[in-house]
Amino acid sequence: MSYKPAIKVTHLDKCYQLYAQPKDRLKQFLWRGKRQFFKEFWALRNINFEITPGEVIGIIGRNGAGKSSLLQLICGTLTPSRGEVTVNGRIAALLELGAGFNPEFSGRENIFMSASIMGLSDADIIERFDDIIEFSGISDFIDQPVKTYSSGMYIRLAFSVAINVDPDILVVDEALSVGDGAFARQSFDRIMDLKNSGKTILFCSHSLYQVEAICNRAIWLENGEIKMIGAVENVTMSYQNSLLNQNKSTIQLTTPHLPENIAKIVSVTVSNEEISGKIIPIHSLKSDLLIQVEIVSTVNLPIPNIAIAITTIDSRGVTMVGSQFDNISLDRDKKGKSIAKVVFNKIPLARGDYWVDVYLGCENSIHIYDTALQVAKLTVSQDGMEQGVVKLPHHWLEN
Repeated sequence: MSYKPAIKVTHLDKCYQLYAQPKDRLKQFLWRGKRQFFKEFWALRNINFEITPGEVIGIIGRNGAGKSSLLQLICGTLTPSRGEVTVNGRIAALLELGAGFNPEFSGRENIFMSASIMGLSDADIIERFDDIIEFSGISDFIDQPVKTYSSGMYIRLAFSVAINVDPDILVVDEALSVGDGAFARQSFDRIMDLKNSGKTILFCSHSLYQVEAICNRAIWLENGEIKMIGAVENVTMSYQNSLLNQNKSTIQLTTPHLPENIAKIVSVTVSNEEISGKIIPIHSLKSDLLIQVEIVSTVNLPIPNIAIAITTIDSRGVTMVGSQFDNISLDRDKKGKSIAKVVFNKIPLARGDYWVDVYLGCENSIHIYDTALQVAKLTVSQDGMEQGVVKLPHHWLEN
């Protein structure tokens, strides 16, 4: 049996025509190409890659790099200027959620219309209708026109339709940065179920943490071209370094803060052996660093995980420890409160200033409920003139 890739992109280009004013479109039509009244903008140039069935691929890059255009070309909502996109299997896209909904139709009618567009028969839709409604959580309003829905209800219904068509390929473009914390977590769980069942997933996000947690490989787009493609940890590291070199003041390596969290960080206390506060003096290889994090979470929610990161002042990661990584299960009282304490003994940071960041994640450390960034600054002094970020344990061998 011959091999068929899930997605194959060959010499793909996408060019947009930019008109200075509306009447120039008419001029262009009347002149029939004899004169040009537009400027060309090449969103994508010579894109080539192949994705095997079951792969989870991250798409990263700055705003305007061509990520959304690439995903729309793969989904068939845009046509290429040159090149070819081959897709083998049913595809479900979480791009602009609900973009195809008719606001005058009820939620029920939009389910049938949207699922039909995705390739389901009426019998298939009826079979999955109850699951779609249950996942969306808006059963009481399903026969109301969607124009009466809140933005959150609209998003829930659109996501529920897309995720329940049993796709072979799922395309996600920043769709999970919207909605409340409970629904975002529920959505991540469903995406992880699809991943574990062997579905092909394209995941586009500015959250490099989520890209690394979910994906096997990554594609870095820069100015409409593939800058790098390969193992996810290698690509994200190169991308982070590029951002730091271009604009150190705007780099953010964490997920956006989600509204209405169902778990949150209450307080963080950072101290050495003598004092606590926002600025903590540390003597390299001599001072102990103690970090205490208090959280609160809904009692029927799986107990969250805590991760603590130390970064340089320009946001380059130095180290991260986490309760999940170290197989630590937090205790939680009846009010939902948990306290975690971490000690870095004789911390080996070299001379300089460092930030302490805290992350609160779900039980799988994929969905981020809350963050506390730059909660304390470590000012590290040292004996000796060695340079670097950390002092690694070592010894000299005799000849």
